[in-house]
Amino acid sequence: MPGFLLHLNATVNCSHGGIATPMVTVPNVAVMGQPITIMPVPYGVVGCTLPPPIAANGPCLTAMWLTAATRVLSYGSPVLLQDSQALCAPSGTPLLITVTQTCVFGM
Repeated sequence: MPGFLLHLNATVNCSHGGIATPMVTVPNVAVMGQPITIMPVPYGVVGCTLPPPIAANGPCLTAMWLTAATRVLSYGSPVLLQDSQALCAPSGTPLLITVTQTCVFGM
């Protein structure tokens, strides 16, 4: 599915309000002055409110991307889009992409 490219300052959260940020970006490719992100790079999550075991299986610590662009690559890896899907570990809940740049569109 098409969507706007994710960049370093895109607003991405876990389902419990934690803030997710890429562990690595592509510094040589920028959108709106911010480096973009690519699929094999995990996101780190801080501030997740999901309780640890025994009450639940949280908090969310990392997230791995399952889908990304099919036609846009950077350094041979698919770029992440606004509609890309990711799952958090250890909770298994999705990441929520709420705000991205609105200039560069990919498929």
